[in-house]
Amino acid sequence: MLAALVVIGMTGLRIVYASMLDLRTDEAYYWTWSKELSQLCFLDHPPMIAWFIKFGTSIFGDTNLGVRFAGILAMAATQLLLADIVWRVTHNARAIMLAVLLPEAALYYGLLMAKVSPDTAAIPFAVAMMWALVRLRESDDARWWLAAGLFGGLALLSKFTVVMLLPALVAFALVPDWRRRWLLSPYPWAAALIALLLFLPVLIWNAQHDWASFKFQLVRATAARDVSLRTVGEYIGMQFGLVGFVLLPVTLSALVLTAWRGYRMREPVAILLSTAVLVPFLYFLWKSLSLRVGDTWPMFMWPIGFAAVGINIVMLARENRPAWMIRSTMRWARIAVVSGIAMVVLVFLYYVAAPWNFIGKTDPIGGEAGYEHVVARIDAELHNTGASWIATSDYRTYAMLRWFFRGRVPVIQINERARFIGFHDPGMDRIAGHTGIYVTREPDGAAPLWAETAAIREPLGHVQRVWRGVVADTYLLEKLTGWIPELAPAPDNPLYQWRWLAGGFERAACA
Repeated sequence: MLAALVVIGMTGLRIVYASMLDLRTDEAYYWTWSKELSQLCFLDHPPMIAWFIKFGTSIFGDTNLGVRFAGILAMAATQLLLADIVWRVTHNARAIMLAVLLPEAALYYGLLMAKVSPDTAAIPFAVAMMWALVRLRESDDARWWLAAGLFGGLALLSKFTVVMLLPALVAFALVPDWRRRWLLSPYPWAAALIALLLFLPVLIWNAQHDWASFKFQLVRATAARDVSLRTVGEYIGMQFGLVGFVLLPVTLSALVLTAWRGYRMREPVAILLSTAVLVPFLYFLWKSLSLRVGDTWPMFMWPIGFAAVGINIVMLARENRPAWMIRSTMRWARIAVVSGIAMVVLVFLYYVAAPWNFIGKTDPIGGEAGYEHVVARIDAELHNTGASWIATSDYRTYAMLRWFFRGRVPVIQINERARFIGFHDPGMDRIAGHTGIYVTREPDGAAPLWAETAAIREPLGHVQRVWRGVVADTYLLEKLTGWIPELAPAPDNPLYQWRWLAGGFERAACA
């Protein structure tokens, strides 16, 4: 009963957070995708997040809650799946309660699942794939492979990184004694075919566009860089922050014990759960030696680890481990839940109710807030100059301006046009031959591309984006005449390139 009340209360907290806080820039960017549902894929990611957002906005409209509503449901679905996984393995009510409460104790899931991203869509489908395989182990019914293929395909339609669950699937099928059975069975191969068929839209889109999204994601992962302890520290620190300072070591220790148990005993579920988390975790740790790992990249895997925590506590007792070990494991799990939920509530209150900015410009939420004043100034300049459209050279600014103007004024990102392959006409009849307003973050206004155009730029001044008294960015506003942006340049055109830097162009990725 207490666990149910906690979950209900935390769900309410996420709904309030989703409703009150302004969209972050990436959320607004994905919202623009939801207006382009004819697209089979996008440069940055597969299309599932656009479908999630469209589902929410079809109910609540183009509101903060509408954009984020599917994330609220994704969290609930993930918890239900975790509960059933743990129940089928342990039949222990306390272990189920723990598996349900652990996500509430992790900042990313307990609060930030209300913030939509491709991970929001990938998490429930990845956990559902694990659930289907647990059902396979429990029932010995090979048809559960087909469900696993279905959920695996949906996970791939959400985010490419879920491919890192493949080693766990292979180990699940081949390490236990049933390997010959599954190698000769049509069901695992049919599951792979189902996943491939669901992923086919992404493959078709990429084949039509020179494999653009695959190249986009692979560039950063494969580029040669110097070893950096700073990026390693950032990766580890981010996992502590988003998973929990107590919960992260609790989860990793449970996973190590689960892996030892699984591979020693050739137990399929233990092999599946431990490998599904430890392999991606170690891969990202290795990549962090030379690459800044994004804050959300590993988030698809940790709920699987939370299931392992609940199962591990029961297994320790069944294995007759020393009483002190069992007591210590349970005590630290309880501490993780209590301290983690308290931290989530404090962070919620900080962003929803507090008037202060303790972190400054680097605040992960406040650093992307405060666009209202920028929009108000742009609106005034549109009126003063008679301009009828807005141009920018940064996808984050583009997304936020589209969000705030909601189609009232066409907004164009004049560069990085690879991001907008196949998008609808933004309103060229209001652009061609009309004055525009160019909006760019300083110091990007002097980008060398302008020298190659016939555009006439006249300064209109600067405007600052401020959150709780701290200046996050300064924007340059210019009157733009004598030029029509090219919306579909050739791939070798600098306007097509993926990132426009003040010092020139480069192909870069943001996974």
